[in-house]
Amino acid sequence: MNMPEVKEIAKQRGVKAGTKKKGELIRAIQQEEGNEACYETGKAASCGQDECLWRGDCK
Repeated sequence: MNMPEVKEIAKQRGVKAGTKKKGELIRAIQQEEGNEACYETGKAASCGQDECLWRGDCK
């Protein structure tokens, strides 16, 4: 997912993008949704969130 798409999702969720990098913004969105803010934290294999919107991008 590219940055403009992530920013649009953030806007829909009421999360301000500001100068956040992609990973920071995705973690802010995850947190706003009440999920673990785990995007690109090395937990992809063990986070248990198989249906996560960001799963395909996560490392």
